[in-house]
Amino acid sequence: MREPTDFTPSPSQTVGPYFWIGLTCHHSVATIAAPGVKGERVKLTCVLLDGQGEAIPDGMIEVWQANADGEYNHPDDPQPKETDPKFLGFGRLGTDSNGACVFETIKPGRVPGPDGAMQAPHLEISIFSRGLLKQLATRIYFAGEAANLEDPVLALVPEDRRETLLALPVEGAPGEWRIVFRLSGADETVFFEV
Repeated sequence: MREPTDFTPSPSQTVGPYFWIGLTCHHSVATIAAPGVKGERVKLTCVLLDGQGEAIPDGMIEVWQANADGEYNHPDDPQPKETDPKFLGFGRLGTDSNGACVFETIKPGRVPGPDGAMQAPHLEISIFSRGLLKQLATRIYFAGEAANLEDPVLALVPEDRRETLLALPVEGAPGEWRIVFRLSGADETVFFEV
């Protein structure tokens, strides 16, 4: 019997082509809220950049959000509210060659936090990308939203870093918003441990 001579562990595998083929090619969801769903229509462009500011063309962004009344389209949401069947509350898109993807949705309503305090309108975000063994969790808030000042989660983020979580309105394009997610570097987006 031959004795092994090399006990060097092999490297872990990062996200590969099956991730792209299995999730973004066949299971993309760009329209979170179909036309006619109650709420303020929003076209949300998300851009994914690496630490050098270069576009990540093969990432994936998932979105979870409440409807305009602040209810999630999920059986674990205990609120006794009706959910419009045309409101999915979930989206998933791969990023293009510019690191961008665009979701069609509505501005979410305020939802209660674990202690009952009302949270500002926000979207829950998971980011998947090459080099990541586990997705990154973050949020998107809307710049200029008065409720941001009393959001208990946003209050946990140092004031000088909160802007990394704010979608900005696109000038001259009513209802269009844009946010840039930076995976590392000086302006790295705030990510949460979940």
